[in-house]
Amino acid sequence: MVRLQPRPNRLFGERVRAFRSRTGLTQEQLGRASGLHRTYIGGVERGERNVSLMNILKLASALRVDAADLVTGLPAP
Repeated sequence: MVRLQPRPNRLFGERVRAFRSRTGLTQEQLGRASGLHRTYIGGVERGERNVSLMNILKLASALRVDAADLVTGLPAP
């Protein structure tokens, strides 16, 4: 049986959700802080979005983490 690696988008979204939860922010609050819509944040967290570099930087800034914390070690597709 072949085990598939989790998709990078999914892992990235899980990291965003984990950092958001640690800071006590809702998706709506993170959206406001980052300048992104709350439905976009939900899509990111579910791994449905292919997030651009600029949006990674916005999310990292709003979460008060280094962008590297969100992407380090993600597998290449």
